Amino acid sequence: MPIRDDVLVVGGGLAGTMAALSAAESGAQVRLVSHKKSTLRQASGLVDVLGAVDGDAPVSDPFAAVDRLPDEHPYHVVGSEGIREGLRRFDDVVGDRYRGSHTDRNALVVTHGGTVKPTARYPVSVVPGLASAAEDTLLVGFRGLTDFDAVAAADHLAAAGVPFDVDGATIDFPIGFRDDARTTRLAKALDTDEDGVRRGLADAVAAELDGHDRVGFPAMVGDDHGPEVRAALEDHLGAAVFEIPTGPPSLLGMQLEDLLLDALERAGVRLSTGNPAVGYEAEAGEVTAVLVDRRGQEVPYHADQVVLATGGLVGKGIDSDRESITEPLFDCHVPHPEDRYEWSATEAFGDHAFARFGVVPDDDLRPTGPDGDPHFPNLRAAGGVVGGADVAREKSAAGVSIATGTYAGRRAGEEVAP
Repeated sequence: MPIRDDVLVVGGGLAGTMAALSAAESGAQVRLVSHKKSTLRQASGLVDVLGAVDGDAPVSDPFAAVDRLPDEHPYHVVGSEGIREGLRRFDDVVGDRYRGSHTDRNALVVTHGGTVKPTARYPVSVVPGLASAAEDTLLVGFRGLTDFDAVAAADHLAAAGVPFDVDGATIDFPIGFRDDARTTRLAKALDTDEDGVRRGLADAVAAELDGHDRVGFPAMVGDDHGPEVRAALEDHLGAAVFEIPTGPPSLLGMQLEDLLLDALERAGVRLSTGNPAVGYEAEAGEVTAVLVDRRGQEVPYHADQVVLATGGLVGKGIDSDRESITEPLFDCHVPHPEDRYEWSATEAFGDHAFARFGVVPDDDLRPTGPDGDPHFPNLRAAGGVVGGADVAREKSAAGVSIATGTYAGRRAGEEVAP
């Protein structure tokens, strides 16, 4: 039987997931097609809407700063209300597991490198460690766990002039693991409280506490039973306990991925994973199907509306060689200088043109050609594949994905709604 849905979302990251959930809200039958596992497990689990403009950070109110962004930025397509709509949908998905919805202003979250990051939404486990609270802080790392150097992070925070005293300590985890053990193994040990590991950890930290008001650990303080683990440590230590987002593999990112997958299941979104989308079929100027490679056979997935959410240059939703920049699935137009030496700036952290490469959306997030007309009236784009935003420099990656994904999914759903 032919595979047919009302809306087909291509890409399983944050943008694709939000697009699928938004489309399903209309009552449409939605399918999400993805090749590889979501990049969320590589991400921090934080949701940045807009943390910097023109390299200036931190931005305290991201909504007030949107007007300072370039005209081609995708935030100008969805508008401030589109950003808010995306955040509301995100808040519905994560429930009480995240904070930040009480205000438009960014919070300053301590990161594993010893910096503070302006962030709009953040896991509840990081709340006691917000840099805006003037509480003396002890950062704790573990020998053999190379993802987090507590002493170096504390030094960086102190040098940045945070409004509290901060120190770092490196201790032995109460259970011996190999030196390259991932934080997930430590988290699972704390979940099960194997051999009294929670009390052993509390005792080791207590020896370094020296009157500090709060203690920050790399994000490993329990997984399935995180609140219980943090409460036990706080009870033993008499100090607040918080988690610090770490690099990949990110426990906070994996927990966010689980929340999103659960939401997709509740919404009735069909998932087709593990096989790449390799092409499309079109008729009468509209996309009629996306071709998915299943063991060497191109299988058409038919749909009335399609959302392209395959990512940017890093995710291979935008491809490049020494001569050109392309969008490989639908061959959408991606403007770029002919001279490849103009793709980047001379400074490592400069204003790189390649960071903004992507498809050019119209006012309905439909990719356009050089003439400004949509490639297909039933194709929309979301997330990193949309050009115009330097999300790393702006600290806006999650916000752009959530806002454009929600907008594109809603519009696709509206087009097929009864």
